[in-house]
Amino acid sequence: MGQKTHPIGFRVGVINSWDSSWYDDKSFGGKLMEDNMIRGYIRKRFENAGISKIEIERTPKKITLTIHTSRPGYVIGKSGQEIAKLEGELKKITSKDIKVLVTEIKKPELDAYLVAETIANQI
Repeated sequence: MGQKTHPIGFRVGVINSWDSSWYDDKSFGGKLMEDNMIRGYIRKRFENAGISKIEIERTPKKITLTIHTSRPGYVIGKSGQEIAKLEGELKKITSKDIKVLVTEIKKPELDAYLVAETIANQI
């Protein structure tokens, strides 16, 4: 059997970039678990928002989240109330300052994750 490579790992640095952009020698595992917890929390809280990707950038005291979604109005809420609520909830969980940015996916039918999620929901 031949060697198989993960499609994302094969393309990182050439076509795609990492979903998390930070590095820490001493507490790498803890921050990685925190990233997974943040992603899981956001996906669970906004199940119907059509979230495709969550990018995390860290500095020592601040976390910047970029949420790529097909329904940005659902995530933002009326005059930004949902984002403010989300930032407060994540600040309680992580005890760090959090900035949430929302990016709209113009054509959700071209995003593989969203198409797969739609098909799974129809079944």
